Amino acid sequence: MPGPLHGVRIVELAGIGPGPFAAMLLADLGADVVRVERVDAAKRDGPGGLELAVLNRSRRSIAVDLKSSEGTAVVLDLVERADALIEGFRPGVAERLGLGPDVCLARNPRLAFGRMTGWGQTGPMAKDAGHDINYIALSGALAAIGPDPDAAPVVPLNLVGDFGGGSLYLALGLVSAILEARGSGRGQVVDATMVDGAASLMTAFFGLHAAGQQRLERSSNILDGGAPFYAVYGTKDGRWVSVGALEPQFYALLIDLLGLADAPECADQHDRSAWPAMRATFERTFATRTRDEWDEILGGTDACYAPVLDLAEAPGHPHNVERGVFVDVGGTPQPGPAPRFSRTTPDPPTAPPAPGADTVEALAAWGVPPETIDRLREAGTIYQPPAA
Repeated sequence: MPGPLHGVRIVELAGIGPGPFAAMLLADLGADVVRVERVDAAKRDGPGGLELAVLNRSRRSIAVDLKSSEGTAVVLDLVERADALIEGFRPGVAERLGLGPDVCLARNPRLAFGRMTGWGQTGPMAKDAGHDINYIALSGALAAIGPDPDAAPVVPLNLVGDFGGGSLYLALGLVSAILEARGSGRGQVVDATMVDGAASLMTAFFGLHAAGQQRLERSSNILDGGAPFYAVYGTKDGRWVSVGALEPQFYALLIDLLGLADAPECADQHDRSAWPAMRATFERTFATRTRDEWDEILGGTDACYAPVLDLAEAPGHPHNVERGVFVDVGGTPQPGPAPRFSRTTPDPPTAPPAPGADTVEALAAWGVPPETIDRLREAGTIYQPPAA
């Protein structure tokens, strides 16, 4: 069944990281996304390792010579037929390619023009190079993450900046702009930046800090690992478990199941002076059994418990299996589409295509005449690799 974004057409100018992930999210939900690769990249990269390029799944790929005026014209023809465009270049690059927002919106006044950058289109750092770690550093997020207030902050993969603060906000912004354009008939630029998004993700913590309830010292707060009842503990077999018993009734159940109901250091959940002793008791207790044994004791209860699974284990956990959290796409296990829909359930994801593999099919599906496609192929403006 088509997903909820069935009928939405999106042009994606190929990039890395947050732009492709936003495009993947939209394609997973049924949008017709055409990924525009450069001809030289399509000829160079070929089909090798495609099954691992999971962020490129569920959409078609075309290869276009973006350095030529005819190549720019090909993309603008698609833009004219699209609801949205995604680009993740540094500020000014899309304009130099002849594909900036002014040109695209002149061609299609209803277009949602999505821009994905780290620092934004404006500001003194707008044109500086950077990566996730830099963007979350500037937003205040990085300084708050880590177990030791006297050591360096911990890098949380590139989840907070690239994917959380970047891709998700770009996808939300594009859907919002598309919906608005259907009423107003007017498109606009969606300026999604990882600094903005990461700062937005920290809204609750800025509020807590302003209220005097979030200390600047890492691992000294309820939700940053400072509280012993919201933390990770090692088990007898060298594995890990998580507990998050914030509410008093859940904490009481956790203490009871751990056999610590009479331990004086665990009597008052929010007595910070007792937290060091409480943590030491928790550490000793969890170290007495294996992770599987704790699963038997704490699993299926309201003690707010879950085993800490690695990338190899997570797809096989019974809960994830029953819900279909992970799917197999072209022989590669990976997370499936999210969120879920009761009526417009999206079709399963499809494997990532080779760069340019769908050039002819995609252009034809978007209404480019066959004779134009043939002429562009002969001129080298577009490229489709030979069939394997």
